[in-house]
Amino acid sequence: MFFVKLLQDTLPLHPSYFGAASQQYITDLLYARNEGKNTGTMMIIAIIDIDDISEAKIMPGTGMAMFDISYRAIIWRPFRGEVVDGLVSSVVSNGFFVGVGGLSVFVSKAMIPAELKYTVEGSTPSFTDNDDQTIERGSQVRLRIKGIRGEMGQMYAIGSIREDYLGALMQ
Repeated sequence: MFFVKLLQDTLPLHPSYFGAASQQYITDLLYARNEGKNTGTMMIIAIIDIDDISEAKIMPGTGMAMFDISYRAIIWRPFRGEVVDGLVSSVVSNGFFVGVGGLSVFVSKAMIPAELKYTVEGSTPSFTDNDDQTIERGSQVRLRIKGIRGEMGQMYAIGSIREDYLGALMQ
């Protein structure tokens, strides 16, 4: 789900950047370091505006200045039970992996409807019912997130397509 959140960061500024353009350099550095960043619990989509940039604090021995910055950003944070759309990145015999933005979701065989069977016929492995539904690499699927785990810079989840209106999306 998407939110607007107030965030904070501390940015260093090398003495060679001190001067009239230092404020613009700090702003550019904030955008470069944080937009698109995956923190393990959320993904920063876009920085809306900067609320405050503190006065410089000189670090003893280095001459570098540290700035505390508070800013508002649009973030994406997945929740357990949320229904999301994604793209299948790989299919293996015990399930398939789906990329949903910065989140990697694994859908195990136990969370796939029984009528979908694993097959290696053709050029790529897939789950198919030999009728109208086929899930292979590159397919779009709708799934429900069942559990989430975050690590520094990565988010992982398990999902299910074993409910009504979930599964491969028709192109």
